[in-house]
Amino acid sequence: MSVSRRDLVAGFFATPALTFLSGRYLSAQTSEFPLPLTPACDDDHEIKPQSAEGPFYKPQSPLRSNLTADLPGGVRLRIGGHVVDRSCHPVSGAIVELWQADANGQYDIVGNRLRGYQISDEGGRWSFNTIIPGLHTGRTRHIHFKVQRSGGRVLTTQLFFPGEPANDRDFQFIPPLLIEIEKVGSERLGRFDFVIA
Repeated sequence: MSVSRRDLVAGFFATPALTFLSGRYLSAQTSEFPLPLTPACDDDHEIKPQSAEGPFYKPQSPLRSNLTADLPGGVRLRIGGHVVDRSCHPVSGAIVELWQADANGQYDIVGNRLRGYQISDEGGRWSFNTIIPGLHTGRTRHIHFKVQRSGGRVLTTQLFFPGEPANDRDFQFIPPLLIEIEKVGSERLGRFDFVIA
């Protein structure tokens, strides 16, 4: 069965529970999303790329996936994907934590706005409703993540946005960490799969 990227994105975000078929996941992994995973599942090298945690990480993020409830403004972004192991098997029960700047490029270092975590479901799926972050001083647009399976090591990384002029000037920018983005009305849909040890 041939699945277009539009079909896949529509299916991926059709319900809050992300209940689309695993066959579509396999199609997406092999052909529909040309960006590599982190790294490709058959890569024999160390799981990478890691990236800096940055100075604004706070432990004990709240368990939530909607970060926009009391946040005015900003371009809405629904971002999601899978957590898989190096054999491309879904990892259920992995913690996926996100923190980022607001639309003005500022981090909320006192409160919990634009911070949260969730646990990947039985298919390894995760997703957040958030906004596209503004430009933080000296940086390109990015979102911070920590991903960890039970008993595994923590992958600390940042995801980046395609087409940003500041990407080439940001010393932390890594091309394999680009989010696949699609515009749907006034909202953006983003996709990224994490490969973890």
